[in-house]
Amino acid sequence: MKPKDAATLIIVRRDSKQPHILMGKRAASHKFMPNKFVFPGGKVDPGDWRIRPPKDLHPSVLQRLMKGCSESRARGLALAAIRETYEETGFVLGETDSLTIKTRSPQWQAFLQHGINPRLDTLNLIARAITPPYRNRRFDTRFFMVEADIIQGDVHATPLGSGELLAMHWVSLIDAEKLDLPIITRMILKEVEQRLAIGQSPDVEGPFIYFRNGKPVIDKI
Repeated sequence: MKPKDAATLIIVRRDSKQPHILMGKRAASHKFMPNKFVFPGGKVDPGDWRIRPPKDLHPSVLQRLMKGCSESRARGLALAAIRETYEETGFVLGETDSLTIKTRSPQWQAFLQHGINPRLDTLNLIARAITPPYRNRRFDTRFFMVEADIIQGDVHATPLGSGELLAMHWVSLIDAEKLDLPIITRMILKEVEQRLAIGQSPDVEGPFIYFRNGKPVIDKI
């Protein structure tokens, strides 16, 4: 089974002594990772490829994303992370802009009706992971990290999204490690911790985790 493109967004809030990240619990009815705590995100939709925000990805981030894919596909991955986060949390990530983005995508129309354009220049690519071949559902997921100050509105408000993620709340890294997490999410948490320690440089490579001959391999992206 060929993995589907997907994107995840780790949002970091720094208005307390310890950084907090946004996580939610997948419902028991989900076929993929039921009852697990994860970051907002999901698979790429065709409409994600057709949006062109005024503020694009940092050149280093775009270059790393384009390893093995086209420029439009790379940009679509980043936009999917923002759109999925909006759908699952209700948080709008971007800024007001005089440029009007037109789209036929119902999902993006819902986002854009807030008068906010998605902003890609603050997103940092920190990891990539492909679901093992033996899983019934497979995703080729890019993990992005962004500061919470890009959220338009009250970051302290209770996230109100589609209901796909339950018990949405901000947690410290220490508390996040105590949650019921997928193995890959726990690995990404370690990467987040390192990034917070060294700073958010878009030039720093991240892990690319996949399987070869039944064994996990970790490269760089």
